[in-house]
Amino acid sequence: MTGSDLKSSTIKSLFWKLFEQGGAAVITLVVQIVLARILAPDEFGMLAIMLVFVNVGNVIVQSGLNTAVIQAPDVTERDYSTAFWMSLAISVALYAVVFLVAPLISGFYSMPAAVEPLRVLVLVLIVNSYNSIQEAIVARNFEFQKTFRATVTAGMVSGAAGIVIALVGGGIWALVVQQLLYQLCKCFVLAFQIPWKPRLVFDRSRAVVLFRFGWKLLVSGLMDQGYQSLSDLIIGKMFNSADLGFVSQGKRYPQALGVMLDGAIQPVMLSAVAHVQEQKDQVKRLARRALKTSTFLIVPSMALFAILAEPLVVLLLGEKWLPCVPFLQMYCFIYALQPIHTTNLQVLNGVGRSDLFLKLEVVKKVIGLGVMCFAAFVLRDLYAIVGGYMLVGVVCTFVNAAPNKKVIGYSYWEQVRDICPAFALSLAAGAVVFPLGLLALPGIAIIALQAFAMLAAYALLAKLFHVEQLSYLLNTLREVKARRTGK
Repeated sequence: MTGSDLKSSTIKSLFWKLFEQGGAAVITLVVQIVLARILAPDEFGMLAIMLVFVNVGNVIVQSGLNTAVIQAPDVTERDYSTAFWMSLAISVALYAVVFLVAPLISGFYSMPAAVEPLRVLVLVLIVNSYNSIQEAIVARNFEFQKTFRATVTAGMVSGAAGIVIALVGGGIWALVVQQLLYQLCKCFVLAFQIPWKPRLVFDRSRAVVLFRFGWKLLVSGLMDQGYQSLSDLIIGKMFNSADLGFVSQGKRYPQALGVMLDGAIQPVMLSAVAHVQEQKDQVKRLARRALKTSTFLIVPSMALFAILAEPLVVLLLGEKWLPCVPFLQMYCFIYALQPIHTTNLQVLNGVGRSDLFLKLEVVKKVIGLGVMCFAAFVLRDLYAIVGGYMLVGVVCTFVNAAPNKKVIGYSYWEQVRDICPAFALSLAAGAVVFPLGLLALPGIAIIALQAFAMLAAYALLAKLFHVEQLSYLLNTLREVKARRTGK
């Protein structure tokens, strides 16, 4: 693939990924708002506990194989089928284990009503063994318009089903059905668009090659998912499911916004890096562009979200969810740092350095577990647990960036210089916007006023100081428009 072809494919894929993440985020937001108004905080807390086992299971099911399929330069149809059968076998075994231990899990957390919902929810693992290969094929071919169609369709169908079940008094089953139906629908829509179907072949030699790359990502993913889930397990046991519901809701919305923006850019970057992994200078250019663009979009969004947290929660979720506001604001800070983490890690995946990826995860989890255990078992404070994630997020920017100074010549201080404009402009724009919240206006008027003022102030400052990211985004939009019009 030539440089111009790669740029064209990358830009096209980026816009499709943005449409996908944006459409999914809007649908998810609407569904979650409606469900939060119908259901109780403790039911969301119950779902958070169950999702711990689903999310950890998903990491094991994929075993890094989907990333191995994307990264490998010489993948064949036999590789796709081999990776699928490996994932399917693992998913069936995990389902059987969780099915058997579901009563023990529900008993440990004093949630007897969770047994059958958990057994149904973990069927997601079997669905995802197929879906992970579908998405790997899409990513290899830069065909992200296919995941856009699948994601948006799945969001609408599953969201509607979940809301109907909640309205008729289904309780936790509304959340379970919505989660499972989302993955099923996404899988079916992708199957209609992708000609690949698994064959009855299993190439042992290729399985070894794929797993040799993937096992390091498996261990890394298990450590990361286990660490991310540990706070849910601790909060659910030491506090109660309602407290966990407030924390999980506080995390959900910044996470959704981060996934919509950074989650659109980084998968495309991984595919692009995999195509030029032998060209160190070009990989560095891709990494810088991804980091600068992600940060330029995400940081002001998180700053505005934190400022608007209280009126948004009252307006959209209702006053019963007000306790989640401080957690939402704390997670806004955590996800503002997301681009520096994901950019550096995607570079390592793209150039095939899963060994370094694993080493970084070990270092980060040792740091994170130390901070979390101190907050949970010494301070025994809910806010300290989430605050610990904030501290670890800052420290781990150093850890994740360190190897890429050698791998692609992109040092930590270069990265800091690249992201400084977004943080500085967001701080300045936020200082302008924050006092507007003191005006005696209705909640929706305050939200609209502050949002408009933040956007205007941020764009004006970026234009005034000639911030390169703004020029790049505007030029890219012009280029896309020109291609669409044929000029």
